[in-house]
Amino acid sequence: MDTRLTAEQDEIRRTLRELLRKRCGGAELRAAADSPAGYDPALWSALAGRLGLPGLAVPEGYGGVGCSVTELALACEETGRALAPSPLLATSVLAAPLVLALGTEAQRAALLPPLAAGVRTAALAVPGPALATALALTGGNDGPWAGGGRAGGVQARRGGDGWRLYGQADQVLDGHSAQLLLVPAHTGGFTRSRTLLFLVDGDAEGLARARQTALDVTRPQGRVQLRDTPARLLGTDDADVLTALADLGDGVATVLAAEAAGTAGRALERTVEYVGQREQFGRPVGSFQAVKHRLADVYVRVQAARSAACYAAWAAAHGRRAGRLALAQALEAARSAAGEAIQLHGGIGFTWEHEAHLYFKRAAGDELLFGPAHRLRDRAAEEAGLFGGAGLVGRGEVAV
Repeated sequence: MDTRLTAEQDEIRRTLRELLRKRCGGAELRAAADSPAGYDPALWSALAGRLGLPGLAVPEGYGGVGCSVTELALACEETGRALAPSPLLATSVLAAPLVLALGTEAQRAALLPPLAAGVRTAALAVPGPALATALALTGGNDGPWAGGGRAGGVQARRGGDGWRLYGQADQVLDGHSAQLLLVPAHTGGFTRSRTLLFLVDGDAEGLARARQTALDVTRPQGRVQLRDTPARLLGTDDADVLTALADLGDGVATVLAAEAAGTAGRALERTVEYVGQREQFGRPVGSFQAVKHRLADVYVRVQAARSAACYAAWAAAHGRRAGRLALAQALEAARSAAGEAIQLHGGIGFTWEHEAHLYFKRAAGDELLFGPAHRLRDRAAEEAGLFGGAGLVGRGEVAV
């Protein structure tokens, strides 16, 4: 495994970091997060137009750049450093790969080019608390998360005029602003129940959406309500949607691991800068041994998270899976780095005006959406057969 960046990868990182430094400072970040969409359309246009970020992992035949998940993870590490609010995760990491995997050739040709160009955004309408389950990150994804009888979720019915959807999904990433929704729904009744994936336009009849308050304001979420809403089937009615979602999960985890590692790294950098400037008893706070030890522990966690994320990206490009373990490592590093940032910034770290709390909320919010870490490890161990498929980690049982 060669961990050195290629010239192209190094250029992606350098250009993206410079752009985000200029366009996504503290004031710009807050203004974007407080806007109705939850992100800055001008910054999104710059990321799409100058860097082709939304189409990094989309094949060239559909208007993309044709890179692998490695380049997408590298880019997300930089957006994680800046906490940049954007539709990148919802559009390019969650939605576009599903269109590529399940869509017909006509659907791919029609949908992927505008997504790759950033002129259209998309969202996967899975309720936030069920997202890790749907992607098979923390367990099997064959449960009732998409609907099914009294479980709620979204139901699909086919009539003479096509498919119609009923139901609701809360805490959908970018669900309030995306121009295209990918909606998993149950159909077939009790005896022939199955999950299919549907396309719903953002201006469809019977679609009601609203932004919801979220712990992490840089990761906007919305409520999606479907009331006899017309929809188009993605792919064919015999598509294996659950398998496609599970296959998508490792790539999503890999990208999120890189993003969380970037968040952790930047939180640590800001803290080191601060303790080197703040003085107490006539000397910088960072010169005290206790502070050095705490920051050294965080540094080890951050470097371990970056190494795990790099390996997961390499593994994904070579047909292997290591995303869950890398994400678990990165989530823990982000929580540790953000927590120490607040503590070592002293009183200022607890104020609304300082950015330290935004890093902590990103770390905590990601753990709620995609973790927790012990369940990610449990699922990885279960898939690897370490405990005979029983999945004992995190259940209070001991394997011998």
